[in-house]
Amino acid sequence: MPRTKECTARIKAAGPTDGLADGQFVAIVSVFGNVDSVGDVVVPGAFARTLAEWRAKGDPIPVIWSHDWDDPFAHVGIVLDARETPDGLEVTGQIEDVDTNPTAAQVYRLLKGRRVTQFSFAYDVREGAWVETEDDQGRYDGYYELRDLTLYEVGPCLVGANQATELLAAKASQLARGLKAGRVLAQAHIDRLSEAHSAIGDVLAAATAADAAKTTTAPESGHRPAVPPAAAPEAPAKAAGPSPAQVLAMALTRKHLIGDPA
Repeated sequence: MPRTKECTARIKAAGPTDGLADGQFVAIVSVFGNVDSVGDVVVPGAFARTLAEWRAKGDPIPVIWSHDWDDPFAHVGIVLDARETPDGLEVTGQIEDVDTNPTAAQVYRLLKGRRVTQFSFAYDVREGAWVETEDDQGRYDGYYELRDLTLYEVGPCLVGANQATELLAAKASQLARGLKAGRVLAQAHIDRLSEAHSAIGDVLAAATAADAAKTTTAPESGHRPAVPPAAAPEAPAKAAGPSPAQVLAMALTRKHLIGDPA
């Protein structure tokens, strides 16, 4: 499943009042060089290969409202042009079927009125790497650099979704290695891990309570059997539970450190 990432929309133009054809918009859908809310940095050139592949195919990049791929009416338009600028990935899009598709008509009204403040894009990572840095007090810090991406679609959304948990596990592993090497963790990472620790406690407490409820539930008839039943065959061993890294990732997702789907 492709990941998704949002950025604050920078709608440069929308519709005839901005010198465009009816239904058109121009927006920055990915910003280069800034560390986003999940510790990623998209670098210039990250979209170069995928844009060349789209041009070679001759198919337009879809514009989809809020990544709602299952709803055909959420496929509200196409990208007419996409290019990397010094600021980021800039697209010129065309909202289509505004006369026959109520979703497309409303999305266009939201864009023209600047009532939508985020864009998002769906992607896979072809190449990325952890970059180690230090904060302004010399403590261990870092970010994940996205260097080569496969782009699937772009679209406006009210609240964007962020990427999946497996990338977070890789980031946590990098932080752990830095600590073992004697580095001092930056306060931002300490705050996130503290929230994760609390969330993990909630998850484990809920799981323990559920198991206890199962073992203490009386038989449906309300009576205990008069004669002890014959010994049951030995039950097979339970499957192993999630690894600590998986529990951490699930907990962080719950705490919105990664970002829940819109």
